[in-house]
Amino acid sequence: VQLVESGGGLVQPGGSLRVFCTASGFTFSSYTMGWFRQAPGKEREFVAAISWNSRLTNYADSVKGRFTISRDNAKNTVYLQMNSLKPEDTAVYYCNTRPVRSDYWGQGTQVTVSS
Repeated sequence: VQLVESGGGLVQPGGSLRVFCTASGFTFSSYTMGWFRQAPGKEREFVAAISWNSRLTNYADSVKGRFTISRDNAKNTVYLQMNSLKPEDTAVYYCNTRPVRSDYWGQGTQVTVSS
């Protein structure tokens, strides 16, 4: 199993960024997928999730209305579109299944929101 996150970078407050997670080694299209993040000195937290067929999504209150999760089962990829970014969104972003599999964590992708 491999989950590879990409697309992070440095963005100014109010800006947008889209991060990607490509999966291999399991039947991606059968699983609910989620995005998580970990800021320096803090525990990893839930950000967003999407059902296997994209019909259901849910978001942490802190990102609701600003972030959008989507997926393409043909490409084994889940996306997180982040708009109106704030400095407090700075973190390493990870994807995983829901429920989380501890052995599935990838290296994450760094998102830094700063002027």
